[in-house]
Amino acid sequence: MSTRHLCRIIVLQSLYEWSFWGQPAEKWKEIFYKNLKEFGNDIDEVDFAEKLIKGVVENINFLDEIIKRNTKHWPYEQIPLLEKNILRIAIYEIYFQNHNEVPLKVSINEAIILAKSFISDISAKFINGVLGSVYEEYVNSKESIKS
Repeated sequence: MSTRHLCRIIVLQSLYEWSFWGQPAEKWKEIFYKNLKEFGNDIDEVDFAEKLIKGVVENINFLDEIIKRNTKHWPYEQIPLLEKNILRIAIYEIYFQNHNEVPLKVSINEAIILAKSFISDISAKFINGVLGSVYEEYVNSKESIKS
């Protein structure tokens, strides 16, 4: 398993716990570092994981708005928490990561793998569909800026 994949798993686990308890402001740090200590001894890119979780937390309202826009036929409130957090991670990577470092398709593929590993193939298909729409929205927004 690659260290970045393990980073995403630890970030997902931490975001899930943080979200479950109602997103208390600075509690994410305590949760993340506890999980990192317990499960991330082999990680050599801790800064990648730290940047990822911090970015998701700091941009959660923006990320959730994108989820809402791209799940028109499924009410946001009915999306399970684990799926929301997988989407948040992937959307953060799509909008905020350096794509030379993490290509868009890698972010989407990682989200699908997380869904298959921790939820189900049906959830993976849902996440793939949502991220397909997000990808189109992102690419179109970049193209309109160029015009």
